[in-house]
Amino acid sequence: MSSTAKHLLHRIVFLSIAVFLVLFAACGKEETLPQPLIQRVSPTVTPIPTLTPTIAPTPEFTTTPLPTITPTPNPYDRYTMEALSARTYGGGVLQNKGVLANNASFVRYIFKYRSEGLELYGFLNVPDGEGPFPVVVVLHGYVDPAEYSMLDYSTRYADALAEAGYIVVHPNLRGYGASEDAYDPVGIGDTIDTLNLLALIRTQAGTAGLLEKADGERIGVWGHSMGGGIVLRVLEIDTDIDAAVLYASINADEKINLAFFDTDDGRGNPAIHTTDEVLRSLSASTYLDHIAAPVSIHHGTADTVVPKEWSDQLCTDLGALQKKVYCYFYDGQPHTFQNSGDTLFIQRMIDFFNQELGD
Repeated sequence: MSSTAKHLLHRIVFLSIAVFLVLFAACGKEETLPQPLIQRVSPTVTPIPTLTPTIAPTPEFTTTPLPTITPTPNPYDRYTMEALSARTYGGGVLQNKGVLANNASFVRYIFKYRSEGLELYGFLNVPDGEGPFPVVVVLHGYVDPAEYSMLDYSTRYADALAEAGYIVVHPNLRGYGASEDAYDPVGIGDTIDTLNLLALIRTQAGTAGLLEKADGERIGVWGHSMGGGIVLRVLEIDTDIDAAVLYASINADEKINLAFFDTDDGRGNPAIHTTDEVLRSLSASTYLDHIAAPVSIHHGTADTVVPKEWSDQLCTDLGALQKKVYCYFYDGQPHTFQNSGDTLFIQRMIDFFNQELGD
């Protein structure tokens, strides 16, 4: 082998050994590579507490009731015309309290009866003769109670009727004479008393006592001024009345009366203050159609106490309702008639009752 070939062979062997040694050295030592600094956080897991719900107690609601709205009571409910019509009247007895006078053609007695717990008095004229006689209840007008006497101005009308053959029952209204007084709004208390009196007359007519000679089937009523206002209500409630005379009567409409008389109700009672609706329910004007009896109306043209126009209107209203009505107006006569005007009125009054209550 040539020297060149030997030299090349030696180099190859040498290089092979060198490569082997390098590889061997590399395999003999493991180099640790740098690692990234990753901080591993192992979180402490705090368990979420189990929530045990607190159940609030069911509230006990205290129900506070709404205030009961009580309608304000109407103090006049018991006095309305409808309430009066629903009542029953009478009870008790018409008592004879003695003879007051013996006249030429009749005897005058004092009587007493009870109404609404009150003791009420009056006089009663009984004609001479056997009877039976028709009855007329006479209701006086307003007079200052301090000046009133049992035989006041209206006595002359009662006496004229007795002389003409009528039993006349003349009560002293509440607070007059010996009659006890009590609350009497717009004359309704007097209306109740008169209705009770009429019931007693019918019950006792023809029986022993004051009314032994009375014909309970023939009854008339007569009213002056405030007495006329009572008569109007009575006619609407007691439709068995046979005839009525109104003499210078106050108005059938209480609203008009209160406005006109201003400080009172036209009867000496304090004025009441209420609604128009209530006043209508208390007023005879609302129920004129209930009147069944013939009515004779009389008024003076010079009346300065009660306007004669009120009687004009009443005549018109009753005529429009086709009621039997007679209307008379007296020239120059005041609230209570005088002289020839009074004489004429008395004669017309008697003629009317003779016509309506005669046999």
